[in-house]
Amino acid sequence: MLKPQEKVIARPGSMCYMSGSIQMENVFVPENEAGMWQWLFGKSVANIVLLNTGSSDGFVGIAAPSLARILPIDLTMFGSELLCQPDAFLCSINDVKVTNTIDQRAHNVAVGAEGFLRQKLSGHGLAFIVGGGSVVQKNLEVGEVLAMDVSCIVALSATVNVQVKYNVPMRRAVFGGENLVTAVLTGPGIVFIQSLPFHRFSQRIARAVTSPNLRENPKFFIQIALFFFLAYVVILSSLILTDV
Repeated sequence: MLKPQEKVIARPGSMCYMSGSIQMENVFVPENEAGMWQWLFGKSVANIVLLNTGSSDGFVGIAAPSLARILPIDLTMFGSELLCQPDAFLCSINDVKVTNTIDQRAHNVAVGAEGFLRQKLSGHGLAFIVGGGSVVQKNLEVGEVLAMDVSCIVALSATVNVQVKYNVPMRRAVFGGENLVTAVLTGPGIVFIQSLPFHRFSQRIARAVTSPNLRENPKFFIQIALFFFLAYVVILSSLILTDV
């Protein structure tokens, strides 16, 4: 519920429904350091502002962009600062500043917390972030160490020390794989862990769509054989015509 003249700042495309007294406006965020790069790569560099212009309470429905859990975060309980994965921010109420940064060191993809947690939330308001699958909140004591996959980190407080290490040599990392980069977190602080990052979820959907099951598609080998036969005919015909 939104009181009169109260507003919600949300990411584009997240508004699902709203009452008639809500006015929506697109605004550019000047503190977005990666705005130009995001624009060049086709991402939005603006947020939407939903303002209740009526004299009574209004309502707004905000939806996650994918199958994810929405987490309410009171920034005052996290020292007024929280580091998040890119695109983790969904919306906020009251005093919340969202800053997106880029890694200035192009040869280091993930050398520290700033290498992969490129979205910073600061202020004293209420923010909402999204995490895929099951989301667990882990409270780290002073000196407590937690090692985990980098992509499973949704957000963490600024007091957590982050060290990133590669599990395989860089020459092998170019061939892909899972759990190539591990983050070693040292407390004190709070960490939010997701079980199903969006990129992992999208990869499994893509594999299911593009890689048919042979038992479900018995004509697969016939299609492959027909393809190579036609390719052989085309190549042979071109050679014969060339000799003539």
